[in-house]
Amino acid sequence: MKLNKTFLLLFIIPLLSFSAHKYYLSLTQIKYKSEAKSVQIIINVFMDDIETALNKDYNIDLKLSTKKELKDNTIYFKKYLKEKLHFKIDGIAKEFTFVGKEYEGDLVYFYLEIPNINQFKTIEVENNILIEHFPQQQNLTKCKLGEKHKSLLLTKEENSAKFTY
Repeated sequence: MKLNKTFLLLFIIPLLSFSAHKYYLSLTQIKYKSEAKSVQIIINVFMDDIETALNKDYNIDLKLSTKKELKDNTIYFKKYLKEKLHFKIDGIAKEFTFVGKEYEGDLVYFYLEIPNINQFKTIEVENNILIEHFPQQQNLTKCKLGEKHKSLLLTKEENSAKFTY
């Protein structure tokens, strides 16, 4: 019996010493839509992470996807994304339009568009979403032009990418 307790303690204590590890990852999908002559961007981030970042940056209490959610939260999303996300197409800085957002489970999806793009050879992305508050943040960025797909993982140290087609 004593041997069983000792074995149990030796087995359980190491398991308890490991804490749950949280992953910090966002996904940015960039796709050129020739029929719309625009670059369309979808970004998904974990709801609790973006809520933490915006609450700290703007001294607010978003309370996303609750009855107490701020009614004008889109203002903060737009401002945050304009500060943290930048694009250049063929070497020229381009502003994006915030199209909208939606919640799905524990994710927030942001929809952006860069209009009036006839075609491009390069697109550069600088992505600092969530990095200030979560240094381990990784921002997976995928780009599609026609049938060509490319992707890069951006971090605090490497926060920009250039896709050439």
